[in-house]
Amino acid sequence: MRYNAVTQELVDKLIDIVGSKNIIWNDPERMESYAHDEVAEKEYAHMPDVVVKPANAKEISQIMKLANEYMVPVTPRAAGSGLSGGAVPVYGGILLSVERMNRILEIDKENLMAVVEPGVVTNEINNVIKDDGLFYAGYPMSLETCFIGGNVAENAGGGKAIKYGVTGRYIYGLEMVMPTGEIVEFGGKRVKDVTGYDIVHLMVGAEGTLGIYTKIILKLLPLPTATADLLVLFKDVDTAISVVPKIMTNGRIIPTAIEFMDELSFKASCQYLNETIPVAEAGAMLLIEIDGENKELVESEYETIGELCIANGAIEVYVADNYTTIERIWKIRRNVAEAFKVVSPHQSLEDIVVPISNIPDFARGLAGIIDKYDVPIPCYGHAGDGNLHATVVKNPDFTMEKWHEILPKVLTEMYELTAQLGGTISGEHGIGSKRKHYMKLVMNEDQLNVMRRIKKALDPNNILNPGKIFDME
Repeated sequence: MRYNAVTQELVDKLIDIVGSKNIIWNDPERMESYAHDEVAEKEYAHMPDVVVKPANAKEISQIMKLANEYMVPVTPRAAGSGLSGGAVPVYGGILLSVERMNRILEIDKENLMAVVEPGVVTNEINNVIKDDGLFYAGYPMSLETCFIGGNVAENAGGGKAIKYGVTGRYIYGLEMVMPTGEIVEFGGKRVKDVTGYDIVHLMVGAEGTLGIYTKIILKLLPLPTATADLLVLFKDVDTAISVVPKIMTNGRIIPTAIEFMDELSFKASCQYLNETIPVAEAGAMLLIEIDGENKELVESEYETIGELCIANGAIEVYVADNYTTIERIWKIRRNVAEAFKVVSPHQSLEDIVVPISNIPDFARGLAGIIDKYDVPIPCYGHAGDGNLHATVVKNPDFTMEKWHEILPKVLTEMYELTAQLGGTISGEHGIGSKRKHYMKLVMNEDQLNVMRRIKKALDPNNILNPGKIFDME
């Protein structure tokens, strides 16, 4: 696409909309933090030409109309905590940050709904409503840093998705500014609604390519009052994964989370943390969380799950039923990526997803890729929904030139293996600019063209977040 440069004339008009203090222009040092997300590779970064911080839908509408008039691209951005390059302005232009739109507008306890702006830190929602005995169950792992708008844009998931699902399950309504500047509302506080197309869930996970959220209506749930976790060691991946469906079928229990770590992952994390849990004999690890309305119910369920695990090959089951012990075992899961940063700061954090029963097949195929390219690829993630973070880590002996040469080959083979097993290339991080060139491995041209036609219909000038998910033709 050919876009026009941002001019002083355009900047003056943007200042008229949002005020001079909410514009960053001709200041590379201040704009640098808006040039990237959490993707480590610098080649995915790109400086915006101007950063604009609107306060409401009306201002965003005016910005979008100007952008279409001047043919300048607009990239919406929430916290910038993503892992796909989705909030990076790959064509420069206007970086539209929602950081000022950070209000919780309403907590509707009668309808169990909240109305929030896109710049609210996700964890703040639960901080506000916990004393009312409520919680928001859409749970990305980075909930203390990410904004709810970014969660909706990526349809973010996390460790609790097996029981509670991902973000999209809790989005009941959206106010949005469309790519051409119209302000529209879809959905509402209605639990049921089949009046026309389900536009709400078309927009959820659209990665900021079809509209900019300005208000979000979230479903709330009663807050569980008891929680416990099990850290379960197994001799190998097959034995560990075979237990997962048995928990839900034989045990008749749906845990809050079932996290998986392969041997490379948990042993590196334990070493990094100086953790003393004896793991020498283990080849895989499950971290299982249970929550419920009372302590007795949770105890009964974790005892049932523990017995099932032992009966099906577990080496050891550790119970954590208070804050200190729960935090201790979750640190192992949360620090896998940090542990491998000690090995190398150069990593490609992926989030493939396969049918749960195919996780062992993926692990075996991944072992072949590791041997072929001589790179460590720790594999961990959400066993309960088949979403795995297979993270390609640079071998410290490799030059940067060799790293950049082999990484695309490793990713291609890993994605091809995923597709062969009935999976796809992203379960929660999104495609953005980082993975768009691999879309053809899991979608044919007809499928991609359906999405291109939707994009063209809603954004005829390809102004909003261009260069993400797929290229327009």
